[in-house]
Amino acid sequence: MNFVILALFVAGAYGCGRPTYPPVLTRVVGGDDVRQHSWPWQASLQYQSGSSFYHTCGATLISSQWVVTAAHCIGSRTYRVYLGKHNLKNNNEAGSIAISPARIFVHPNWDSYRILNDIALIKLSSPVKLSDTIKPACLPNSGEVLPHGAPCYVTGWGRISTGGPLADILQQALLPVVGHSTCSRSDWWGSLVTTNMICAGGDGLLSSCNGDSGGPLNCQNSDGSWDVHGVVSFGSSMGCNYPKKPSVFTRVSAYMSWINNVMTSN
Repeated sequence: MNFVILALFVAGAYGCGRPTYPPVLTRVVGGDDVRQHSWPWQASLQYQSGSSFYHTCGATLISSQWVVTAAHCIGSRTYRVYLGKHNLKNNNEAGSIAISPARIFVHPNWDSYRILNDIALIKLSSPVKLSDTIKPACLPNSGEVLPHGAPCYVTGWGRISTGGPLADILQQALLPVVGHSTCSRSDWWGSLVTTNMICAGGDGLLSSCNGDSGGPLNCQNSDGSWDVHGVVSFGSSMGCNYPKKPSVFTRVSAYMSWINNVMTSN
C-alpha cells in the first residue's frame, strides 16, 4: 500500500484532522488553555513508577491504532498512552482512555548524540474507538516543506515556563515556522538543524518546553483540516523561550516512507 492510498484510507475512514470542537485560535502572544477536546489527536505518553503513571511526553494519534512521538521519549520503562485528555489531574474525564502499547518502533537511525531521526511509532494494544474526543491528525504529504512564517500551533502539557511546573490543562501556542535558511544561521541553531527538522518560534516569548517533547506541531490546511507537521524534539539549554533558539521539531514529512512501511507491515 503506498502512502497516497494510506492517507486516503485514514482520511476517509476517520475524517482525520477535523475536531468536533474546533480550537480557538488567537494571534496573541502567550500560551493559552485550549478549548476542551479541540486537539483530539493529542496524547499524553506516561510511564509507570510503582503503582502510578506519570506524564513524560506528548504524542499524536495518526490512526485508530498508531501514535507518533519522539525517539528520545522512549526508554526501558512501562508506558501507556492516554487519549482524550484535557486536565491531567482529572482521572475521571469523560471520553478519555488509557491504552498500553503493543509494540514501540524507534527509528533505526535515531542518534541521541546529534539528535537525528528523533521519531518513534507506538502501536496500541487495541484500536481506539474514535469519537468527538479522540480523532487522528492528518499526515502531511511526503517531502512537504512549510514556508517561512507559516502559522502552526504547538500543543502539550509541558512546563509553562523554564523551570516551572508542568501544565495541568492542555496548552496551545502559536509558533510560526522559521525557514531552514534562517534557522541554520550561525547566530540561530547553525549546523545542529538539518533539513529533516522544522524550526518554529524563536521570538523569545513562546516555545515548547520540557514535557512537550514528542507532541505535535499542528498546521492547518486550506480545507480546514490539520496536519501534524512536526514532533517536538529539542530546545535551548539556556531556556525554553530564548531568542533565536526556536523550538526544533522532527519534520514528519521527511519520514513518511518509514511511517508507511512500519504501519503497513505491522
